[in-house]
Amino acid sequence: MNTDRSTSGGDHFKSLQILDELSSNDSITQRDLSKRLDIALGLVNSYIKNLISKGYLTVKSIPPKRYAYYLTPKGFAEKTRLTYNLLHDYTKIYREARNNLKQLFGQLKNEGVRRVAFAGADEIAEIAYLTLHEMNMKLAFVVDNEKVGQVFFGRTVLPLKELNNIKFDCIIVTSYLHRHKIYNDILSQKIKKTAVKLIFAL
Repeated sequence: MNTDRSTSGGDHFKSLQILDELSSNDSITQRDLSKRLDIALGLVNSYIKNLISKGYLTVKSIPPKRYAYYLTPKGFAEKTRLTYNLLHDYTKIYREARNNLKQLFGQLKNEGVRRVAFAGADEIAEIAYLTLHEMNMKLAFVVDNEKVGQVFFGRTVLPLKELNNIKFDCIIVTSYLHRHKIYNDILSQKIKKTAVKLIFAL
């Protein structure tokens, strides 16, 4: 399966992310969306204009020089439709993750890897943890800048900056949605590329 999606599929996914963010916080700025979703600011602006033109969003000017975005009834219906399609995609992603993880952990076990770390604490990380347990391998720790302090299967999630202070044999990017950002953040910590393993292609 092409895990990077086609252009139209990628557009639908980004639109869903934006609609989801705006449905819970209508006063969030485009700059905030850019940082939160790891999308270029100009691209966020383009998506929002497109969503407005389709009748999914309305915009209201609020002082000082800011805008509030509201989902219309049509926008909420589109969000529901896109969410349903994404769940269908996740069924395929789950199967691919399981197959890829079994192969990866089998290879790592044969190489004598003992201390495995996860980068990312979302649904993919949960699949990875269960697969790791089936292989009788141990999880050393979990890092995720968005979930620092939360508990993941008994382990407190740490910030990525701690990677240089903790020993591990390899670190696996255990996220699908945020894999690009997490991978780049890991490398920015001066971690060797050979120590970073991917479940999905970038």
